[in-house]
Amino acid sequence: MNQKLTRRTFLARTVVGSAAATAAAHAADPATAPAGPPSATAASGTLPHGKLGRLTVSRLISGGNLISGWAHSRDLHYVPSLMRAYNTEAKVLETLARLESQGVNTIIADPAKKPMDLFARHWKQGGKIQWIAEGHPEINDWKTDIQRSIDFGAAAVYVQGVIGDQWYKSGHLDLLGRCVELVRRQGLPAGIGAHKLEVILESEKDNLGAEFYVKTLHPVNYWSTRRPDQTLDVVDNPADNYWDLDPERTIRAMLAITKPWIAFKTLAAGAIRPEAGFRYAFENGADFICVGMFDFQVDANARLVRTLLASPEIQNRPREWWA
Repeated sequence: MNQKLTRRTFLARTVVGSAAATAAAHAADPATAPAGPPSATAASGTLPHGKLGRLTVSRLISGGNLISGWAHSRDLHYVPSLMRAYNTEAKVLETLARLESQGVNTIIADPAKKPMDLFARHWKQGGKIQWIAEGHPEINDWKTDIQRSIDFGAAAVYVQGVIGDQWYKSGHLDLLGRCVELVRRQGLPAGIGAHKLEVILESEKDNLGAEFYVKTLHPVNYWSTRRPDQTLDVVDNPADNYWDLDPERTIRAMLAITKPWIAFKTLAAGAIRPEAGFRYAFENGADFICVGMFDFQVDANARLVRTLLASPEIQNRPREWWA
């Protein structure tokens, strides 16, 4: 690009981004009171929203794996290459536009070159989708990756779930707090991600300052679910067929946590139909769901979320709405 698109120049062009940039004044925990259930009415082309700090985020968030080229395909080894062949740069840009047309205003993706280049092109063409960056810090350099995302235009940053799991297991959980502080100092919402529930529980216990959590949640009634002999942690599991070791325990624990929760792997990486997976996540406490979508899935997923969020079962669920 001849003109570098930075966080500063991008935020200057968007109202929502400007709100995120001014979030430095938001020094206290934003989740001091329940947010109330999402609106029961949402027209086609719009979606109910919630808040991450001062950032307004659609309840349905797009995942970024399809753009970044990652695929959880179990033993179907051809799927990642098939996905990458389908999702050309032109198709990704078309998908981003379709997401926005259906009210999905936010995407979560890693800070790799491909998605960042595509976001820059999308923004330059007038798109306004917000990017929540997956932080991929390293133990010996926990600043560079996060700062790069902020400088480029991330609307929020969280430490990616695999990193959270690994740092918990290696005894470096305190570094998660430093990463959160780095993001919050620059006025953006900061979060912590995990597959292991212990990461979230210890982060709360140690008051690491996360403003939101990104935690796996999915039912276990699918064919390739974890078998009794599969006892490894999620990130050590070579079979790639489960992402929440104990979803019922996750649900119980999150009842007591008064911060926004973005649930991911809600479809167990494609093993569960959206009608079941989306309902399970929202009924059991998720404030947002992050779902990877091909272009031809966007419209149906958005319609489904509108319908589900208007239902009494989800409006009046046990966990408060914290976003």
